[in-house]
Amino acid sequence: MASLNTQSRRHARKQQIRPLAGSLLALAIGFGVATAHADDALPKLPNKTPLKVGFAQTESNNPWRLAETRSFKEVAAKCGWQLVMTDANSSNAKQVSDIQNMIAQHVDLLVFPPREEKPLAPVVLQAKKAGIPVILVDRDVDQSVAKAGRDYITFIGSDFIDQGHRAADWLVKATGGKAKIIELEGTTGASAANDRKKGFDEIIAKNPGMTIIASQSGDFARDKGRQVMETLLQAHPEVTAVYAHNDEMALGAIAAIKAAGKQPGKDIQIVTIDGTKGGMDAIAAGELGASVQSSPFFGPLACDVAQRYAKGEKIPTWVKVSDRFYDKSNVQQSMQYGY
Repeated sequence: MASLNTQSRRHARKQQIRPLAGSLLALAIGFGVATAHADDALPKLPNKTPLKVGFAQTESNNPWRLAETRSFKEVAAKCGWQLVMTDANSSNAKQVSDIQNMIAQHVDLLVFPPREEKPLAPVVLQAKKAGIPVILVDRDVDQSVAKAGRDYITFIGSDFIDQGHRAADWLVKATGGKAKIIELEGTTGASAANDRKKGFDEIIAKNPGMTIIASQSGDFARDKGRQVMETLLQAHPEVTAVYAHNDEMALGAIAAIKAAGKQPGKDIQIVTIDGTKGGMDAIAAGELGASVQSSPFFGPLACDVAQRYAKGEKIPTWVKVSDRFYDKSNVQQSMQYGY
């Protein structure tokens, strides 16, 4: 009898515990959902003037970056921004540190071009945790770590894959579908380099007469591009075309080709991306075949996006930039767009 009473009491306790456990589980799930929604919410941007804005540049060693920085400086006063500016000198670690310092200064908004996709993604999450909204320009971050529309407002930039497509399409036509190509890649791990390679290689793979015989990073720099081209020319004297991920490396390649006793634009066709003044001058001189523009003028776009976001407007996760295309047919009348 005692045993039966004990079993009855145990059964009663279990019946009491089950609804309690269920309630706790439901409560925990409820908190979990609420937390998830809170984590997914982007930080607010105060609708005030002046707005303290951090701009963390990657480097200032080429005309493209200088034009980008100038674009932000020129728009700051018009936009009501108090700019805090840094230069990472081509270092991922320094750019991360620069941004962390801006977070510590409690800037109202962060705007920057991530030098590489993976190293800069975590600092975007740090800014979000600190309640600082972020706009990425020119280059994006690893979407598996930090996602546009969830962890930062938006990415303002070109379609790098399309740029690669357009460069390849031109080269196929210019060479009659037959070429042995050296590809000078941009900074390893940068979204621009990854996608410009992907786009170009996709088109080349569809043309049996086109072969990429060598591909190496020139780090988006003129002198590095020249050095890499010199080495690859010695290893591959049969080269008939060059695809450079930016104008600076293309100009370096032109110098290397000339030094090797060959004529750029005749012995070796060259196509590139950027649309700098130097690149356009090389097209006019007949040494560079074509350049797909990649606009560096993000200041006005970033200002517009920030103002709309502060007013509560829905911002698309990618604000796509339209890019021009330059070759011998239009370069003379397009010189005003060079930088």
